[in-house]
Amino acid sequence: MKRGILATLFALVFALSATAQKHVFVEAESFGERGGWKTDQQSFDVMGSSYLLAHGMGNPVGDAVTTVKFPKTGTYRLWVRTKDWAPFPKGPGEFAVYLDGKPLSKTFGVSGEAGWRWYDGGDVTVSHKDMELRLKDLTGFDGRVDAILFTRKKGFVPPNEKADLDAFRKKMLGDLAKPKSAGNYDLVVVGGGVSGMCAAISGARKGLKVALVQNRPVLGGNNSSEIRVHLMGSINYQNKYPEVLGKIVNEIDNGDPGNGHVDGKRYGDNRKLKLVEGEENITLFLNMHAFGVEMKNGKIASVLGRDIETNQTYRFSGTYFSDCTGDGTIGYLAGAEYRIGRESKAQTGESMAPEKKDDFLLGMSNLWVSTKKSEKSAFPETPWALQFTDEYYIDAHKADWQWETGFTNLHQIDDVEEIRDHNLRAIYGNWSFLKNKKGDKYAYHALDWVSYVGGKRESRRLIGDHVLNQMDLQDDVQFEDGMVTATWTIDLHFPDKKNSKYFPGQEFMSATEHIRVAPYDIPYRCLYSKNIDNLFMAGRNISTTHIAFGSTRVMRTCGMMGEVVGIAAYLAKKHDTDPRGVYKQHLEEFKRILKGESLAK
Repeated sequence: MKRGILATLFALVFALSATAQKHVFVEAESFGERGGWKTDQQSFDVMGSSYLLAHGMGNPVGDAVTTVKFPKTGTYRLWVRTKDWAPFPKGPGEFAVYLDGKPLSKTFGVSGEAGWRWYDGGDVTVSHKDMELRLKDLTGFDGRVDAILFTRKKGFVPPNEKADLDAFRKKMLGDLAKPKSAGNYDLVVVGGGVSGMCAAISGARKGLKVALVQNRPVLGGNNSSEIRVHLMGSINYQNKYPEVLGKIVNEIDNGDPGNGHVDGKRYGDNRKLKLVEGEENITLFLNMHAFGVEMKNGKIASVLGRDIETNQTYRFSGTYFSDCTGDGTIGYLAGAEYRIGRESKAQTGESMAPEKKDDFLLGMSNLWVSTKKSEKSAFPETPWALQFTDEYYIDAHKADWQWETGFTNLHQIDDVEEIRDHNLRAIYGNWSFLKNKKGDKYAYHALDWVSYVGGKRESRRLIGDHVLNQMDLQDDVQFEDGMVTATWTIDLHFPDKKNSKYFPGQEFMSATEHIRVAPYDIPYRCLYSKNIDNLFMAGRNISTTHIAFGSTRVMRTCGMMGEVVGIAAYLAKKHDTDPRGVYKQHLEEFKRILKGESLAK
């Protein structure tokens, strides 16, 4: 594997800042030393940027430090873009800003106002052109910083409205916002979860030149150490093509540590990375968030990505693209047909569908785990978090899949930060109750890990030439292009009734009913876009109804989808056709490959 050109770009001794005539703009995520602060890109599509997060589980994290280069000395007005993430009446995310070792006269993150905005830090004296800028977390409870602006323009107030802010940010970033070429590829795979890894490896082993674009520093998605969800679904039970499909999934699989294991190494980040690094035909781009597409003649010509730390923008040109983002981001940006929410019974004919279409979705989880220590420990009161009582609290030392938020009242893409934050308020509030009110049981326990990266289940589903439905799963429908054998139940979550009673409209616990189905085959036609001619998809955003999605969404099954996509992209290139052309004209050859037969036959 050739490591992406981004690998060396972050070896900087000062933050990348863009200077206009009277402004010096510093993106927080570009700090030279981030200390204990985490780079969070989950809201990039809403905010237009990543940001730094002080995620210390109640313990202040190490300082983020950088050197800012000023064009002139003198007096500047300093502005900080941040938010009070839990204003009840004010939240816990307080932090201080230091300039050359001197703190500003006010702190930030506890305004009592909801939403991201610029806050006035007052006048500061810049005595020399290189000055140290420092962010000091004061609580460990998820304070956050988007950007810092120094301005000499009298009376200037930086914009808060998104369109104006986007334009301002682009201007301030200057050359960093101008796309550099990241190369031209046979297949550009966006999303480095299990499905994306499998698509990239499968295509690369067929000789394709592949770019794998992942917006986190690790591979694996929900199965990474950042989220810690175990792999489910079987690759062996009644697999239609056992000679080929599932082999790459097996290479990725690091065993089954369960959900939310305290030891993040059990999820095999290094194993996954080495596997991809071993493929000479893959160029890997970690920390790269895809945020735009460029179209030509109804096809995707390139994907635009921005490094979530350096903020340099890149152009990934290609012949074929695979959306393995989970959110259907690339398809959405390209204008692909998609659905989100539940279809009505009249639309799909499914007995399990609701009478009316709605926006109900499976939610997002942030897992956590505590362990028993040799000494007692304390945890602060959390008036800004959800409040628990003896009548209702969660008596557990760790989380499992049931900790889930965002069914109907929040949008899994537009409100992803709020969903994550609501999960954090539930986790911290419940843990504070256990530590302070149930100390006899939990006195020696301490939080070891709380995920700040959300484990998503459902959002957009891109529409292909076939939309898999409940009847396909239950009626043993035989498809000529049936390829990926799926074994998971129809597993659709909903708010836990008791949780709804005590937190109506603010549920964070879920329940499910498993509707068992016999193994069935997912058609290849569910793995490419109906109206974007060079777009494949694999993972939870493939072409299904909401009901069928309840079964197809588990990661081993998604990984096999990726394996199929890699082979399909090889055939498309071989025959100079598109994904639909592979189905219509080369299906028999496709099947022979899946059977492990010689291509000469």
